[in-house]
Amino acid sequence: MNKRFLSIALVIGVLGAAIGIYVGDKQTAPQKPQNGAIQQLMSLSLNDSQGTNQKLAQWQGKFLLVNFWATWCAPCVQEMPELSALQKEFSDNKNSHIQFIGMGIDSPSNIAEFAKKLQISYPLFTAGMEGTELSRQLGNQAGGLPFTVLISQDGSLLKSYSGRLNIEQLRNDIINLTDNKR
Repeated sequence: MNKRFLSIALVIGVLGAAIGIYVGDKQTAPQKPQNGAIQQLMSLSLNDSQGTNQKLAQWQGKFLLVNFWATWCAPCVQEMPELSALQKEFSDNKNSHIQFIGMGIDSPSNIAEFAKKLQISYPLFTAGMEGTELSRQLGNQAGGLPFTVLISQDGSLLKSYSGRLNIEQLRNDIINLTDNKR
């Protein structure tokens, strides 16, 4: 009787864990962006890491990789040098039409200090709490960082990524998703 009870309890426990993992994964998976979220992004004017106000619309008509990050987020900080190298790799390719943008969910002083220290090759902007809401509207229902979206030239969402990026997968996605659409 005791072995049978333990067996049943084990099966129920494993089943419960599997259901919990499935539900948790569904709740944290990126969702489709809300109507107008990309247009809202492109209409923003934000201060960059040097404090200069810039319109994001200057990159309209290009493929965009928008990375939401913070200086206090360890996975964000770990992936930024890799993202910087990847942006440089694509910008060295004369046929590339992609621009990376970093949206810092942090204070202007922290972003400026971080940019000076790491010499990131793409623009970093101070998005503050407005950036958190914008990332949610772009599909980041869990609100976690880093969160990254790849946007097409026509302003539609091609792909979104929650958590630390796999740079090789990202490189392949950029090549595959942008190559035939120039």
